[in-house]
Amino acid sequence: MSTPAPLPAPRRFTGPDAPDRSEADRCVRCGLCLPSCPTYRVTLRETSSPRGRIHLIQAVDEGRLDLLNPGFVAQMHQCLDCRACEAVCPSGVDYGHLVEAARTQITRAQRGQLATRALTALVRWVFGDLRRFHRVAGLVRASQRVTLPARAPAWWPNWLRNLTQARTLLPQMPAAFVVATGQHYGPAWETAAKPSVALLAGCVMGTVFAPTDRATLRVLTAWGHPVTVPSGQECCGAIATHLGLPDLARDLARRNIRAFEASGADLIVSNAAGCGAALKDYGHLLRDEPDWAERARRFSARVRDVTELLAAGLDEEHRRRLHAVPISVTYQEPCHLAHAQRISAAPRALLRAIPGLHMIEMEDPA
Repeated sequence: MSTPAPLPAPRRFTGPDAPDRSEADRCVRCGLCLPSCPTYRVTLRETSSPRGRIHLIQAVDEGRLDLLNPGFVAQMHQCLDCRACEAVCPSGVDYGHLVEAARTQITRAQRGQLATRALTALVRWVFGDLRRFHRVAGLVRASQRVTLPARAPAWWPNWLRNLTQARTLLPQMPAAFVVATGQHYGPAWETAAKPSVALLAGCVMGTVFAPTDRATLRVLTAWGHPVTVPSGQECCGAIATHLGLPDLARDLARRNIRAFEASGADLIVSNAAGCGAALKDYGHLLRDEPDWAERARRFSARVRDVTELLAAGLDEEHRRRLHAVPISVTYQEPCHLAHAQRISAAPRALLRAIPGLHMIEMEDPA
């Protein structure tokens, strides 16, 4: 009787981008994260909770679970990376970095798979150069001007039907994008000297949400800040980090640091919560690069969310210049602003400062 072949050893984490074992060991399994985790609240499964995913990460690290176990892969990508668990963790576990490191290991182990190669190649091509991103966004804008039948003809193939349906989910592209070319904008009125600001135009923000970028420029200059939009800036790198492509994220970070250093601005402002969180994390992202670690830390220390900066400068002079807006509003706060950046009071302070505006808190705003 032949001896059965031994089972292959489980694949484990390797290399410098592996999850930090000491960080995972800080989790004490107290469960305070469970009510804050959206995936756990929906599924009520322990593996869909932060402490459950940390346990899975430890199992892979110890060789008790294979890196490409379908359940492990699914849980690492099911996590929304909203960081709500970090805000309530009594041990201060850096959960976001653990999950992102696990995704990096999964992506690296799956690089022989056609789907993974195709996705990573597409992300690198589109997000690796802001000029290419603008061209892609321009094609999307042009496609939205083509009128399609309200109901797909019976003879259309399924792929075209699916593409047509996906097209309806896209936001309407604005007529013009915000392209960073080193533009300068002076303060709208004479006031005491305010810090100069360099705005991250962003990839999605500068195209899909270009009107928000323009509104940000108007408000910053109305607040008395001189503003520049540095040329040479790129995507913040958040999407690359979330997809497990830290090499692309680090390349984008280095290019952004160069561009914003060259601007000479006192502060760097983002109007997108995820982008701001990524910029503030450059010190961690480039921590192992001797030539960049200190520059990245200095860069991150200068980053401000736009609401953070505006609320800090909200004084009586600014309040007198605000126009009345007699409406009732509520505020749904971005998860990466409330949890990753821990900014919650500033947007509310700005809303409540507007004359005539009635602020109504919603249940579970984050």
